[in-house]
Parts: sequence; structure tokens; C-alpha cells
Amino acid sequence: MKNHTSPTIISGALLALLLLPYHQALAWGATGHRMISQLAIQNLPPEIPTFLRTKKAARLIGELGREPDRSKGTGNSHDHDLDPGHYINLSDSFTEANLVSIDPLPATREDYDTALRLNGTNEYKAGFLPYSIVDGWQQLQRDFAYWRADFAKERSAISKTERSWFSKDRELREMIILRDLGYWSHFVADASQPMHVSIHYDGWGDYPNPREYPNTKGLHAAFEGAFVARNIRPEDVTKKLRSSVDCNCSIQTRTVSYLHETQSQLLPLLELAKTGSFDENPLAGKDFAAERLAAAVSELRDMIVSAWRTSADSTVGYPPIPVRDIESGKINPIREMQGLD
Repeated sequence: MKNHTSPTIISGALLALLLLPYHQALAWGATGHRMISQLAIQNLPPEIPTFLRTKKAARLIGELGREPDRSKGTGNSHDHDLDPGHYINLSDSFTEANLVSIDPLPATREDYDTALRLNGTNEYKAGFLPYSIVDGWQQLQRDFAYWRADFAKERSAISKTERSWFSKDRELREMIILRDLGYWSHFVADASQPMHVSIHYDGWGDYPNPREYPNTKGLHAAFEGAFVARNIRPEDVTKKLRSSVDCNCSIQTRTVSYLHETQSQLLPLLELAKTGSFDENPLAGKDFAAERLAAAVSELRDMIVSAWRTSADSTVGYPPIPVRDIESGKINPIREMQGLD
């Protein structure tokens, strides 16, 4: 029997969501996404496998970071099912500076959607960005686990036949990692744009507005697209990168913390917009945009590192074999990795 999330999750520990129309918004334009994905690769530590730290890898992942936006407009059901993975409409009481918690995150999208439907909405209206991040990280962790197994056995295989198989499988896994990481990096980048984690996704919108925040549609695209392309260079972002952080926590917890930090930057963004900092007075706006881009680069870099480190505790093949047993030479996984059928 399935243990569905109770309706109290939404009102208590998860979030308060308003009934909102579906919105399609890009988070960061081509310039921003390319910059975030590429700079994260360029700033990976030496512990990450060499193939992922090359100039070619950085260039490819920089381009792949744009891919989820480039595929929009493909048609239904593609767009209807995938577009809500770029955002989450978090409601809040900004006038009381009371940010709404999304902690803990329900274990699955089914639990999340069930809880939302019990409150009159669903994941397609609310958005499911946290799951895009969590799911992509879990895939990358498993990709790394297979790469570890291939790399270890390629070096230690006794027969040329086995060595050749592991070598070819490693080469394939490296291609898969580049694609999976590049595509997933897009959503980590989306989550650093404050309007992508709020009901106020294009200015303040049609809500009580005593502080007279901008509510004219177009701020979203103007900020993340034209403004970034016109004013931000890679060196502006690099100098704002944060020190690496290992939270020693689950990817779910890390993702929620990241979203909270981004959400806290919505009011500063709207205050800057009030003063024209994203058009005629760009100095302060430039500093803010560079900081938001740097937050994405730093988070993406650290999430990649955590996926790599924890992949050592994963399993590969079927029946599952611990990666540590393969790397130590305790088990030869050739049959389980090739397939026992």
C-alpha cells in the first residue's frame, strides 16, 4: 500500500502555494546559462576525473547547459510535461519578511503532486524545479559510479578481452556523463534566479503592493537575458565564487537550502529594479547579477563534487555490486555489468 504524503505537508512543513496560471519563463538567457555551466567545470577540483576538467569538456557542457531551453516549443506532451521542471512557485509573506519553508521535500514527485492536489493545485501549476535538481544529481552520481568501475577494471583486468570491454564502456560512460551533467546543470542554474522560485515570477504581479515594486511584465526576461548579455563577463562572476562547501547532508536538503537562499534575494532584486539598476543605472544591477550567477556556479561545482564523492558508496550492475568492492579488486563485475540475461 502506498504511503501518500498527508495534506498537512503543504500547509505545515512543505510550502504555501497559490493557484496560479502556468507560466513559461526562461531562467538566464543563453549567455548566463553558458557561463554558469562552463565556469563550474573550469573550477572543479583535481579530485574530479581529468576527462571532465578539459577545455573541451567545459565548452561542451557550457553549450549543453542551454539545451533544456533550446528544446522548448517541441510540442505536447513534451513541453507540457517538462516546462514546469524549470521553476517552483513558492508563496510567501514578503511584507512580513516571513519566508515559507519547503523543508522537508516529499520523497517523490508523486508524493509532492498528491499533496498539491489535495490543496487544489498540482505539480504542473506549481512547478517542480527541486526534483529536476535532485533527479539529475542522482543520475550523475550513478554515472560516476559506473565510470569508477570501468576505470578500475580497465587498469586491473587480466585478459585483453575484458580490458577492451571496460575501456570501451568507460569511453561511453564519459560521453553519457558530459550529456547528463550538461543538461542537468541547466536546472541548478535556473534555481539561482530569484524570480524562478517565487510566485512573483515577472515583477511583483497582481498582488497587494504597498512598496510599489515593479509589476510590469518583462522584468524577468530583461534581467536574466539582455542585461546579463550586455553587462556581465566571466571574470565578473569568477571573482564572486564562493568557497567550496560540503554540507554533509542529502541532496534533497542541499537543494532546499539553495532554493531558500535564492528566494531571499527576490526583494533585493525588485528594489534594484525600482531604481533602474537593470537599465539606466546598471552598476548595482551588474553586481547583483554577477553574484546570482556566481551562486549558481558555486552550487553546481559543489554538487558535482558531492556526486563524485558519494558515488564511491554506490553500486553498479545487476545484481548490484558495491563500487568499493570493485575498486579494491575484491570483485570482478564483468558479467553483472555486461548483463546476465
